[in-house]
Amino acid sequence: MAKILVVDDEEKILKLIKNILSQDGHEVTSCLNFNDVDENALLWFDMIILDIMLPGTDGFEICRKIRDKVNCPIVFITARIQEEDAIYGFGLGADDYIKKPFNMAELKARVDAHLRRERRNHQFVLNSGDIRFDLRGMKLMVGNESINLTKGEYQICEYLAKYRGQVFSREQIYESVFGYNGESNDNTIATHIMNIRSKLDAAGTSPIQTVWGIGYKWEIAKKKRDIRQP
Repeated sequence: MAKILVVDDEEKILKLIKNILSQDGHEVTSCLNFNDVDENALLWFDMIILDIMLPGTDGFEICRKIRDKVNCPIVFITARIQEEDAIYGFGLGADDYIKKPFNMAELKARVDAHLRRERRNHQFVLNSGDIRFDLRGMKLMVGNESINLTKGEYQICEYLAKYRGQVFSREQIYESVFGYNGESNDNTIATHIMNIRSKLDAAGTSPIQTVWGIGYKWEIAKKKRDIRQP
């Protein structure tokens, strides 16, 4: 099911939300303080639920800070909602509000509705850090730059990115991408990987990592400073 991050400074609320959503099979990460969250991991959450009244940095500021980094729904939970607060929150990129106290059915219904909408909207898109895949158009973008990949190069990137962090041998990549009846052999993968790395490195990113003696894996790599700029 979905990976959901919940940030609230009330431990009872965190436990309640985690228990409710875990019953539907969701993987819930709960946190009392947003500072304890690894921001690099935010990309892999399917939904973020934020309390507004947090100590230090409030939910509004957190939403403003992370909205451009994540594509998933951001839902506020709060003890009170005033019209100006709602307008301000939506302006920052929030997708919904849930008012405390909430009941189990309402929380589950809101979460399910947003996740269904996201599945419809993003079933043809895959994001990995600064890299974005158009699955229908078979295109790979680094930021706003389209990378000119061959069909085989693109398929290798998409395959590795879909299983981020998992290590695959050259044989496994070849069979998964080109099939058992391909016209070449797994040594071709090394050449493809070299070409892919050259193109992505020129765009300022390097997500394909070598695991010596085993194969390759895809990891999130932030876009490097553009050395082509003066």
